Parts: sequence; structure tokens; C-alpha cells
Amino acid sequence: MAGGVLVAVAAVVLACGAGGVVARRLGQPAVVGEIAVGILLGPTFLGWVWPEGQRWLLPGEVLPHLAELGNIGLVVFMFLVGLELDVGMLRGLRRAVVVVSQASVWVPLGFGGLLALGLYGTFAPEGVGRREFVLFVAVALSVTAFPVLARILTEQGLYGTPVGALAMACAAVVDVVAWCLLAVVVAVAGGGGGGGGAGSGLWRAALAGVFVAGMWWGVRPLLARGFGRWGRSAERGGGVVALFGGVCLAAYATEALGVHALFGAFVFGAVVPRGVKAVESAARRMREFAVPVLLPLFFVGSGLRTDVGALRGGGAWWWAAAVLGVAVGAKWGAGTAAALVAGLRGREAVLLGALMNCRGVTELVVLNVGLGLGVIGVELFTVLVLMALVTTAATGPVVRVLGGRGLGLGVGGVNAVNAVNGGRG
Repeated sequence: MAGGVLVAVAAVVLACGAGGVVARRLGQPAVVGEIAVGILLGPTFLGWVWPEGQRWLLPGEVLPHLAELGNIGLVVFMFLVGLELDVGMLRGLRRAVVVVSQASVWVPLGFGGLLALGLYGTFAPEGVGRREFVLFVAVALSVTAFPVLARILTEQGLYGTPVGALAMACAAVVDVVAWCLLAVVVAVAGGGGGGGGAGSGLWRAALAGVFVAGMWWGVRPLLARGFGRWGRSAERGGGVVALFGGVCLAAYATEALGVHALFGAFVFGAVVPRGVKAVESAARRMREFAVPVLLPLFFVGSGLRTDVGALRGGGAWWWAAAVLGVAVGAKWGAGTAAALVAGLRGREAVLLGALMNCRGVTELVVLNVGLGLGVIGVELFTVLVLMALVTTAATGPVVRVLGGRGLGLGVGGVNAVNAVNGGRG
């Protein structure tokens, strides 16, 4: 058993690492290659061309162990996503960020809900209510991948530019709204997968609100004082212990409340103090292990659930095309139109819309939550994973086509971004 787990972990980590290298050489963020490798190791490719090899490499008895390790990596990753959010950037939001971010959430949410009404009869698992199915699909189409977006902006030389700052501010708001909406969907769906009814769903949502308030006004000051008092010992290794323990406890708390564990990890990351050397050092150590070693195990878990062969018949592929069309059209179109309203020029507005259309790991996390709850089945899960992969892979080339490193903002765009930054030039 132990030997099988070790072989599987080594194979997955090395394969995903190689996939990340190939993706970067093709001008893509590493996560595109890692997700693609995860899919190829599943029934879509390896299980189809060499089923005996897949069973030897990833036997059924080791999969639960890989899943648990991948879940730990995912919890740490969601903590890091929350930590990367500049909460101060969300204060005093001005017109551009408000208009673009809200349009990038609510327009795809509305169109996704309408599409879900059509998908329900074909793709909804037996016993799943229309309400939770429609809510989940709507949220899945409204997601933006904040961490992947940061990587793309960095690689394209746009991270510190006005349009990059505006994109990051908008994505931060979208991330917060999307995770709050997902927490509501999980609560309505009954937390562990059973139908909890509207009353229990609202109760769980209220408890999630209490949890956020307690973390913000209770845990955040305690963390600030603790890291301020024990800064030196935290830098020597105690910081990693404190943050990892806090992540696990926060994740457990929301899991116990009937709201997904990932929500707790995300909120804990959002309340950890910024600008503290011990925190930055501990987060860097956690990232250096969890992201390249544990997170690929989550990608493979997603890949094992993704089965393109399950999309049999032209009807399923037509629906897949419809999902991709609505996802891209609603997200990109809404972001572009809102950016134009906010005063950006045409090319910059199109670029900002394309950046909002990037989904990446965040989408996979959301989809695995839905599959785990039983709100969606393998067929729709596969359709949505393919949509996430295509929209993420398309973002980098679109940025390069629209100008990449030489891109600037028009007068209205500069004013909008200056508003985001509090008027600092």
C-alpha cells in the first residue's frame, strides 16, 4: 500500500511538473499544462489507450490517499489565494472596479442560470433539485481565477501597469463575491450532499456570515498581535506551524457549519496580517511545497473524474459548445462592455474582458465542490472542466495579440486606475 502511494505520488508530481514546463515553453501559465496532464492521466487518455497501465500507476486502493493529500494541498492553496488578496485594495472602490467586477459576476451568473434551465433535464443527477443545480451552474460560469490571472500578468509584463492593477482589483472583488456565492450554494445544497431545504440552507449561510465576522473582528487582531510579539520565533519555523494549524482549524470550522472547508481556508488567508516578514516567510515555504507537490494530486483527482468519452452523441457536444459560448460571451462581453462604460479605450476594454474570462484552478475547485455535493454529474463536470481549460489557455495568447508589454491606457482608463489607487500616479 505505502509503496503504491509513493509510486503514484512520484509519477503524478513529475508528470505535472513536466506538463508545466511544456506549457511555459508554449507561452501558457504552468497551471494549463498541469491541468492537461491531470486529464490525460484519467480515463480520457491513459485509461483509454492503456487501461492496465493506468490501473498499475493509479490503483483504486491508493486513490483515497492521493485524494486526501490533494485536499490538503488544495486547502493550503485556497489559504494562499486569500492571502494574495489585498483587502486594502477593496476599500473605497471607485467606478471602474465596481462597474467591471460586478458586471463580470452578475451578467455571467444570469446567463449561466438561464443556460442551466436548459441543461437541467439532460445533465442534472437524479434527485437533485432545480434550484441548487441552476444556482451552482450559474456560479460556475461567473468565476475568475485570481491567482492564475496574477501569473499571466506577471509573465506578460503587465503586473505593475495601470491595466494590470485594474485587472487585479476587479479579479479580487470577483473572487470574494464568487466564494461567498459558492458558500450559499453549498449551504442550500445541504453541505454534505443531502438536500437540506431552504430553511437549513439559509441557516448555514447565516452561520457562514457569523464565521466571517468572527474571523475579521476576532481572529485578525489576535494574529496581528501574535505575529508582532513572537515575530523572531515565527520566522524560525513557528510561523509555518501557526499558519498551517490555523488553516486546518478554519477549514474544519466551516466544514462543521455545513459550508465547504475551502471557504474557511480562503477566509483565514484573507484575515492574516500583511507586510509581516514572518508571515511572508511562512507563506513562501508553504507555497514552495504545497503548490508543486500536493496540488498536482488534486489535478489528477479532477482528471480521473473527467471523461471525455462520456460525452457520447452529438447532443452532449452541442451542449458543450453552448456552455463554452455562454461562458466566454457573457464573461468577456460583460467585462468589455463595463470597461467601456468606465472610460477605457476599445483595445484596453477588450483586454480587460479577456482577463476576467480566465478561470484556471479556481474553476476546478468550484467544479469539484459541485461534484462532491452531487449537484452535477460526471458528464457536466467534464464539459465544465473543458470550458475552464479552453478559457484559461486562451487568455495568454489574447493578451499577446492585443499588445502585451506595450499596452497602455487611454485618458479615461488612467483616471479609472488612479481612482483605484487612491489617485497616486
